[in-house]
Amino acid sequence: MKAQGTVHKYGNNVDTDVIIPARYLNTQDHKELASHCMEDIDKDFVSKVKEGDIMVAENNFGCGSSREHAPIAIKASGIKCVIAKSFARIFYRNAINIGLPILECSEAGEKIQAGDQVEVDFDTGEIRNITRGETYKAIPFPDFIKEIMDKDGLLNSIKGPAK
Repeated sequence: MKAQGTVHKYGNNVDTDVIIPARYLNTQDHKELASHCMEDIDKDFVSKVKEGDIMVAENNFGCGSSREHAPIAIKASGIKCVIAKSFARIFYRNAINIGLPILECSEAGEKIQAGDQVEVDFDTGEIRNITRGETYKAIPFPDFIKEIMDKDGLLNSIKGPAK
């Protein structure tokens, strides 16, 4: 499984209230959530993001509350992968549960810049910065997470065949 796209870059401690402000939590509509993703720190994000883009951040991405709305809003906006130096643990688990690929890589989180073109190989953990001609190495997903990603989330991965 691979992803390739343009990078949207953020800093340290991007919390779930910034990813999707609490004033929009009265909906479960994924498109509606996506239309407000990142608006409090990047008002142009929703007009710039394209299907397949990649989000990169520094330390402690997704800190704050345990709401699933944050990774849902990111995924529904078209982002195919989030790379960060580190993630808040509950955000990490919620992202896996909804089928949003995320990778921890300190070097990538530090060196990749907004607008760079990046390719990610989830099987090897290789992150290739096409713009800068650099390659970074994240730990690839274990098989059980690959299965969750391949089936677009935890619930889909545990559903039995349709009757």
